[in-house]
Parts: sequence; C-alpha cells; structure tokens
Amino acid sequence: MQQTPVVLIHGAWFHRSSWDGWAERFTAHGYAVCVPGRPGEGPTADQARRDPGRLPDLGLAALTAHYEEVVRTLDDPPVLIGHSVGGLIAQQLLGAGLGRAAVALAPLPPGGVPLEGGRPRSWAPGPAGTTRNPGSGLLPRARFRHLVVNAVSAEEAEELFDRYAVPAPLRLLADLGLHRTAAGPADTVVDTANPARGPLLLVSGQEDRIVPDAVTRSVYKLYGDCSAVTDLKQFADRGHSLVFDSGWRPVADHVLVWLAANGVEAVVAGG
Repeated sequence: MQQTPVVLIHGAWFHRSSWDGWAERFTAHGYAVCVPGRPGEGPTADQARRDPGRLPDLGLAALTAHYEEVVRTLDDPPVLIGHSVGGLIAQQLLGAGLGRAAVALAPLPPGGVPLEGGRPRSWAPGPAGTTRNPGSGLLPRARFRHLVVNAVSAEEAEELFDRYAVPAPLRLLADLGLHRTAAGPADTVVDTANPARGPLLLVSGQEDRIVPDAVTRSVYKLYGDCSAVTDLKQFADRGHSLVFDSGWRPVADHVLVWLAANGVEAVVAGG
C-alpha cells in the first residue's frame, strides 16, 4: 500500500508544532504526513524564542526553495497544505506542478493583491528578546493576542503564544510587506492560470486581522479564468489561528472531505 504524502507548511511567526493536531488526524486517515519545518528551527517554540540565533535570515525565495527541495525528495506528488506564508508557498509549488493538490489556509497574498488598507507594516515585530540574531523578530504577546488569536479567549490566547509563537526572519517579513523597513511586498508570482495543476482550496477566517477574508476572496478571483478546480471556504468567527487554536478540528475535517470529493484519497492509486 502506497500512502499519499501530505506536506504541512507553517506560517512565519509559528512553530511547526502548530500542525501537531493536523499531523495526527491526517495520519489516522491514512496519509503519509511530513512536517519539515524551516531551516534552523528549534525543537520547541520556547527554545526557538530563547535561542533565535539558530534561525537564518531567509527571504521568501529561499524559503520556497527549501520546501521545493523537500517536495522533490518524495516518491509521489504530495498534497500541499500551508498556513499564512505557508499557504502562499503551497500555491507557488502547486502552480509549478509540484503537488497533487493544495490547501491554502489564511494565505498571505501574492504580489498584486494588497493586504487591506496597506496596514501590515504597522504590525512590525519587536525584538526576539535577545540581540544574538538581529535578523529575526517576534510578535510581542499583546500583538499576537490582537492580530493572531483575537477569536479565542484570553486564557487560550496566552497558552497559544507560549506553545507556538516564534521569531520570524526579518527578510521574509520584508518580502511579505510585513516589516517597517519594507518598501512593499515582493513581486511574488503565483501561476494562477495553469490548467494542468491539481485542485486548490483557499480557506479564510472571517475575523482574521492579518489576512482579512476580503483579501483571500481577492486571491480566489485571480483564479477565475483557470479551468482547474479552485474552491473557497470561509469560516465565520475564526481568526488567523484557525489551524492551531481549539477550533482547528472542523477546519481539518473540511479539508479531508474536500480532498476526498476531489479524488485525492489517502492511498495512491495502484499503490
């Protein structure tokens, strides 16, 4: 039996353990799950915050190349599931023909689709708590609460910060237009017209303050002339943390149902 691989790609300010629930659920459904993480990422979020010097100052192109290398080592084209900047990377790889299907959850938009009101650079992170790596920054706890975990209780918000918040490379944030030093987002290209690509699901939280629902809907419209399957799912009362807060299960289950409906089974045909 040959299992369909799934590659989980996390966001800039979050540790790869933010996928733990998804990895367990998709494994239980028969998929072969891979959570590669970023270069230099510590084994836990707490360690990554205490020792950010391990984290190289990668930009978006280098990070995408890292995940492309991971994907190319697999025997079969994987399902690409990405959150935040991971959702943007998943779209880039799918458009390049490197995935069987993709799911982009609260994805940062490609070039040409601005974040609402041009506000993101005012969300520039504070220092990571050490001067050992001036090339990275951490969202302070209060900003994390306001921007990422605004749709959960204050108690849960505190727990989610401790469990998952990590510094992000400033070069990556600049490429995304999310840092005060950025002139604007990099010209990020996603092939939205490739008719030969696999199916794509875009997912938004309607209370998301980093990637507003309207932004994801604008990205969805970019695919309007493509004959390949592109779907949009909007979750009410959900914020940017919809993949790792206490409401992650309905989101993951929707993705599992969507994959099955589009012929992406957990076992590779002929495996």
